[in-house]
Amino acid sequence: MEYSSRRYADVVVAIPMGRIDHANADAFKHSLDPDLREGHALVLDLAGVEYISSVGLRVLMIAAKELHARERKLAVAALQPIVAEIISISRFDLILNVFPSVRVALGALSAPAQAAYDAAAQESAP
Repeated sequence: MEYSSRRYADVVVAIPMGRIDHANADAFKHSLDPDLREGHALVLDLAGVEYISSVGLRVLMIAAKELHARERKLAVAALQPIVAEIISISRFDLILNVFPSVRVALGALSAPAQAAYDAAAQESAP
């Protein structure tokens, strides 16, 4: 599993890639920890996550509880069909804010973050 993150104004977008399962859930949690402590809302861009197990869902639940305790928001975005199905079957879609794209998630959390995301996308466009 790979992991990167980027801040847009007052929101951090975390980007895990690969599978989040028993073999790497701890690595995912350790990668996520600095972004949880950052002091901003968090969007998990799951476009590159091909599968998430119950252990991975547990990491999401812990992250959601930590952010909620700090009065910060967590959103998940751009779910692959299998990941969306797992989140729906497990009813995590009732706990997590799920959005079709990172841009939509940023817009729901912070207008400045969405504007920064759009500006970054303009700069990287050919």
